Amino acid sequence: MRLSRSLASATVALALVLCLPFEAAPHTRVKGPSAPRLFGAECRTTVSGSHVVAYCHNPYVDTDRVRLHIECARWWDLDTDGDPVDAGPAMTVRLSGRCWKDVRSAWISHQKAG
Repeated sequence: MRLSRSLASATVALALVLCLPFEAAPHTRVKGPSAPRLFGAECRTTVSGSHVVAYCHNPYVDTDRVRLHIECARWWDLDTDGDPVDAGPAMTVRLSGRCWKDVRSAWISHQKAG
């Protein structure tokens, strides 16, 4: 009789543990892949005649090396690639350039510094 009481107690205890919600039961936390770090300055570019001005603000921790590229409309006008400028965390940088006559397009390239 004694064996059946201890077996019954163990069975009830096991049933209670198995019925606990997942959050209440002790479990090992498995560390999954970390989320990618956000990167890249937000840039606003304006073209006025033959002049191009861009403001790039970097809200992230990693330094973004930004560079202004200008494609001119005339075949004889030289396209330009500006010097790279480091936009550090919470920093705004100004980039500018020009064509002799008209601007066909302008864009900014981004590169992680360091």
